[in-house]
Amino acid sequence: MAVAIAADAKASEVACDRQRSGRAINTVSLAASVVQRGQPPVRGGQPPRTTIAAMAASGIEAYHKDVARLAPFPREGKAMRVKECILTGLLAAGMSLGLAACGQAGGTNAPATDANPPAEQAANNTGLSTSEQEAFYSTPITDEIFARIKGKSFKDDCTLPREDLRYLHVLHKDKDGNVHEGEMIVNQHIAEDVLDILRELYKNGYPIEKIRLVDEYDADDERSMEDNNSSSFNFRFISHTNRISNHGLGLAVDINTLYNPYTKVVDGERIIEPITGEPYLDRDASFDYKIEKGDLCYTLFIEHGFEWGGEWTDRKDYQHFAIPDEKIAEWYPNNVK
Repeated sequence: MAVAIAADAKASEVACDRQRSGRAINTVSLAASVVQRGQPPVRGGQPPRTTIAAMAASGIEAYHKDVARLAPFPREGKAMRVKECILTGLLAAGMSLGLAACGQAGGTNAPATDANPPAEQAANNTGLSTSEQEAFYSTPITDEIFARIKGKSFKDDCTLPREDLRYLHVLHKDKDGNVHEGEMIVNQHIAEDVLDILRELYKNGYPIEKIRLVDEYDADDERSMEDNNSSSFNFRFISHTNRISNHGLGLAVDINTLYNPYTKVVDGERIIEPITGEPYLDRDASFDYKIEKGDLCYTLFIEHGFEWGGEWTDRKDYQHFAIPDEKIAEWYPNNVK
C-alpha cells in the first residue's frame, strides 16, 4: 500500500506537468487507482502467479530501459520525463504486488489471460516504447509557444494566420546514435506527415543532428544552417513580390542543412547557402548527414507528397523538401505567382 500511495501522489504531480504540455495521463491515474484497489488490470479474471512474476520482471526492466533512454535528454522537460519514467516503474511494480494479493485471495484456478492489453500490444508493434511514442506529438500554437516565435519567425508583417501552424515535438538521433529532443513548427496541412516522417527516421536511426526552432537563432537562416539545424517555418515574402515563400507558409522542411547546402549560379557567380557548406557540394564524396536520392529521408518525404530540391535543374537545394506549387495553390489560392 505504501507503493500505491506514493504512486497516487506522484500521478497527481505528473498530471500537472503534463497538463502544462497539453497532454493527459489518464493511463497513469487509472493504473494508480488499480493498485490502490488491488484489482488486476487484465480482462477475464486473475492471471496465474507465473504471469504475475513475469509482469513484475517486465515492469522493472521497462523502468530501467526508460530511464536509460531518457537520461541523455539535454533539453527542457528532462525532469518531467524522468519523473514519469520512475513513476511508470513504481506503478508496474505496484500493480504486480496488487495482482499477487488478488491471486492469493482468489486462488490459482483463474484462467490465464494476456499480460498486455490489446492497445499496449499494438503500441509495442511500432518498435518504439511508450515513452518514445508519447514524445512525438503535434499541438496548436499555444500562447507560450507564440511568445517564443513572435517577432522572430512569426514576424510583425506575417500574414499567415497563427491557427494555420502546428508545433511538433519529436525525438531524433545524431550520427553517434545519441537521442535528442526536437522542436519544429510546420503548416497544419503537413503536420501529421512530417510527424510520421520524423518518427520513422528516428525509429530507423537515420541521423539528424539538430531539430530546433529557428527562433533560437533569432530566425536567422544562415546561422541556423551553419549549425546544421533542421527546421521549417520562418515567415518571409519572396523577394520583390507579395507572395509568401514555402518556408513562410511552413510547407517546406530543411534537413541537415550544413551538409546539404543550397547552390545556384547567378551572373557567373556561385551562390552557396550556408557559405560554410561549400565543402559538401561534392555529392560524390562520402560524409555524415548527406541526403541522397533513394535514402530513407528522401524516400519518406517523396512518399508523403514532397519534392526534393536536390532534383531541381536550375539550382540545387539538397536540404530542402517542399510541397509542390500545385498543391499549395489548392490550399492558398491567393498566394500564387
